[in-house]
Amino acid sequence: MRKFSANLGFLWQELPLADAIRAAERAGFDAVECHWPFSYASADVREALVQTQLPLLSLNTWAGDKSNGDFGLCALPGRQDEAVAAIDEAVSYAADVNCRSVHVMAGVTDAGAVADHVLKKHLDYACSRAARHGIGILIEPINQRDVPGYHLSRLEHAIDIIDAVDCPNLKLMFDCYHIEITHGDLMRHLQQTLPYIGHVQIAAVPDRSEPDNGDVDYLKILSVLDAIGYEGYVGAEYKPRLTTSTGLGWLDLLK
Repeated sequence: MRKFSANLGFLWQELPLADAIRAAERAGFDAVECHWPFSYASADVREALVQTQLPLLSLNTWAGDKSNGDFGLCALPGRQDEAVAAIDEAVSYAADVNCRSVHVMAGVTDAGAVADHVLKKHLDYACSRAARHGIGILIEPINQRDVPGYHLSRLEHAIDIIDAVDCPNLKLMFDCYHIEITHGDLMRHLQQTLPYIGHVQIAAVPDRSEPDNGDVDYLKILSVLDAIGYEGYVGAEYKPRLTTSTGLGWLDLLK
């Protein structure tokens, strides 16, 4: 049976995180994930996860100063202290709430070799730090339309980095929305990258709304995931057209 995760970075944003976890359980989701939960007490989040019996699949390292153009810190030369602090914060919080993975955000760079070197060093550090707690590390190619200059935008670049770092707990976050915009041909790319994939996310293309409209037929995509043996969760990381609760008809359709 297919398993779906609610990304609470976008869904039920009007609620405190613990209440959003409970809302996801009532709506029929099998897991949750989030972006930056650090303003919420880990004890409250942990209590909600225990109460609902939903696993928390992932959270992100701190994005930095988004008003100043930051969207992650871990590939930024000269900001290594901030990047290490962001990794430590995310791994510690993940351990406190029994979160399975941390998405290490690369950031906006000049796409040069120095930035690549910095990212690899920080990923090696993150993998070592996370492995002590049985936590995975994820990296995600993000399209250049939504985040111009993001250091990781292409699948082959992310896979080259995973191969270079060579840590068993480093995996690929395969966000179908971003990959479709950058590459297209989702079915082929899912088949080719399956051994690297740690998590899959979905949203409509091009507007990133509920996955029941737009350019991607997710019934077909999910059938491909079934056929190639993907056994993980599918994360709903979309921006509701109206409210989260009124837009959940897609869940029954895709299950």
